[in-house]
Amino acid sequence: MIKRVLDTVVSAAALVVTSPALAVVAVTIKATSPGPVLFTQERVGQYGRTFKIHKFRTMRPDHDGLAVSGTGDPRVTRIGAILRKTKLDEIPQFYDVLRGDMSLVGPRPEVPEYVAQWPTEMRPIILSVRPGITDPASIEFRNEGDELALARDPESHYVDSILPRKAAAYVDYVQRRSLVGDLKILGNTAKVVLFR
Repeated sequence: MIKRVLDTVVSAAALVVTSPALAVVAVTIKATSPGPVLFTQERVGQYGRTFKIHKFRTMRPDHDGLAVSGTGDPRVTRIGAILRKTKLDEIPQFYDVLRGDMSLVGPRPEVPEYVAQWPTEMRPIILSVRPGITDPASIEFRNEGDELALARDPESHYVDSILPRKAAAYVDYVQRRSLVGDLKILGNTAKVVLFR
């Protein structure tokens, strides 16, 4: 209950405080690339329920359907690269937290086809909590794009190498989670984003 109250208060405050920046980003996306301002995609949430995640669009609207992308991916727009590097593309997810689909801290929500790749014994543990905007794996894999850029087949590398490591980190978070731990993760995330 305390975690949900914290999620609601912080997310509402974040959307209010960042509203001028949100407006600037939205106008910039619209002015520099055809297509919608927001990117939505089906992700798997708590107890396996699917929901639509919201981000600022960082790719061309005509890009292919690959779910992963490395640093320097030509599908990413010039503005999109800046948004990704600064993590500003993630701000609309505070709305998903307000709706109750996500939490500030929790395992990152994956697309259904990647959830199906999680080890069977790990899946119910990971999906027992709301997915989050950040978690220890988000900090550990903050340079994931660089690793994918070096892979011959980024999607295969993600499924075979990165996804299993993330799943193990998700399980570790769920089994050790606490309110104090979540506050530390939020603090560490802020440090990474602000001082990267």
